[in-house]
Amino acid sequence: MNDRSTTASPHAPVLRVFVAGATGVIGSRLVTLLAGAGHTVAGMTRTAAKIDLVRELGAEPVLCDVYDADTLTTAVAAFRPDLILHQLTDLPDTAEELPERRADNARIRIEGTRNLIAAATAAGCTRLLAQSVAWELPPGEGADAVRTLEDAVLGHGGTVLRYGQFYGPGTFYPDAQPAGPRIHVDDAAGRTMTELDRPGGIVTITDDAVTSR
Repeated sequence: MNDRSTTASPHAPVLRVFVAGATGVIGSRLVTLLAGAGHTVAGMTRTAAKIDLVRELGAEPVLCDVYDADTLTTAVAAFRPDLILHQLTDLPDTAEELPERRADNARIRIEGTRNLIAAATAAGCTRLLAQSVAWELPPGEGADAVRTLEDAVLGHGGTVLRYGQFYGPGTFYPDAQPAGPRIHVDDAAGRTMTELDRPGGIVTITDDAVTSR
């Protein structure tokens, strides 16, 4: 297993980071790492029951649905972030349910990303890192949504994080490794921390390597 170092550089600036998807499998890890590194973090969730969890992870809770564009813009502007981490997905609890949730996940990649970028623009935040995938999806709405997300993020001057399939606690593969490309979810979070100051582009994060262009 790769080194899961989570310590920020002692010379790294303290940031105000808005995490969309703060209670997700990687978002929750990132909130903990960001807060532990001394950054000021807002953690967005659309579920009122998860507000206490966001606070326990070390973030200021923001209760907001990404599809409520006006409320989202107000929340982002009020926090005044230096950086937005887009870790939003709409996935089921089990891999077997993925086909029936494909449209929901495509929608959040398209409409959710559009709303988040609009909120970032209104808040004057140009630094955006967004979750994508490191494997090629079959033709259809899933692949189209990934392409739309990536084009929108790159058009904003942001960074696309192409993760391998997550495995480890809380993922679809808690006790086994999926087919590659793959990445242990703890490694994915730790490596994301090293990309916070990237000026833009595409970063591929897998067990094999981290590559950028």
